Amino acid sequence: MIVSHSTRNRWLDKVRTLFGGVPCRVQVAALPWRLTERGVEVMLVTSRGSGRWVLPKGWPEKSEELSEAAAREAAEEAGLAGAVASREIGRFYYGKQLPTGAEWRCEVHVFPLEVDRVADKWPEKKHRKRGWFSVEEAARNVSEPDLGELISAFAVNPRRSVPA
Repeated sequence: MIVSHSTRNRWLDKVRTLFGGVPCRVQVAALPWRLTERGVEVMLVTSRGSGRWVLPKGWPEKSEELSEAAAREAAEEAGLAGAVASREIGRFYYGKQLPTGAEWRCEVHVFPLEVDRVADKWPEKKHRKRGWFSVEEAARNVSEPDLGELISAFAVNPRRSVPA
């Protein structure tokens, strides 16, 4: 039997929790996209620490809906606005490095955001680069294999995730 990477990670997290390990922390991410004459493009931003290409992501605040948090992160980290899907299209897992050297296991819920406005100025402009990528380039540029698969699968039919 073939077990996907994400299924294996969920199983490992359950085992860790069972034996007193730290459970996953929940984050949200926007998958910013647009349709051009060349097809679907995805915007990625660089992370503040390592400079890796990532989706705009972060922590949901208090009573904020997860999709609203994803849209807020896209605005703060990349200066993007548009229609965010109310349902996630999937999840991926990664290890967030803390300043202490410890690592938090994070489960990231991904919400598509069809971009209709790109600001020239945004809160984290001095700390991040942003760029539009073809689906293939975006999937290749992210470090997490599960996220690359999610981006590729989404681009097959992006409109199915757009809010009505």
